[in-house]
Amino acid sequence: MNSETNIIGCFVHISLGNWDDDQKAKDAAKEQGDLFRTYIWGENGICSTMKKLNYSDYGKDLIRILFQYYVNPMSEELEQLKEIERYRKKEKSIGIPIIVNGDNFFNKSEVERHLFLKYTINEKLCLLEETIKKKKLDTDFRKLKADLESILS
Repeated sequence: MNSETNIIGCFVHISLGNWDDDQKAKDAAKEQGDLFRTYIWGENGICSTMKKLNYSDYGKDLIRILFQYYVNPMSEELEQLKEIERYRKKEKSIGIPIIVNGDNFFNKSEVERHLFLKYTINEKLCLLEETIKKKKLDTDFRKLKADLESILS
C-alpha cells in the first residue's frame, strides 16, 4: 500500500491542557491522546483500514481527504474549527475536522468508540458530498462512499 496513492489520510492533534493545569491533568490528557492514536493507527486502526482506497479509483480532482481528529480541543481551538475546510484546488485536498472528547469517545465502551469513529466519518461524508457538488469535482462520490462503508463494516 503506497501512502502517496491513498485518498484517505488521518491527522491527530492532542491538546495537553492549559499552561496552568497541574501535572496530573496534563498526564491524563497525554494518556487519552495515546489511547486515541491506537484507534487511528494501531493494529486495527481505522486509518490503516481506510488506506486501502486509492484516489485514482474515484477521479482526478480530489487526491486527499484528511480526517483531522482534535482530541480534547481547548475552547480557542474549537472557535477556529469549521465543519469542513475549503477545498484546496492546488493540493487537490480537503480537511475534515472531527472533535474527540470524553462525551463522545473516552467515556464510552469499546464498541461505542468504534461506532463513533464510523458514524462521524459517515456524517462528515455528507458534508464532503456537498463540497464535491458545489465545486463540480469529478470525484465519484457514490463509489467512494460505498467502498468506505464496505471496508468499515
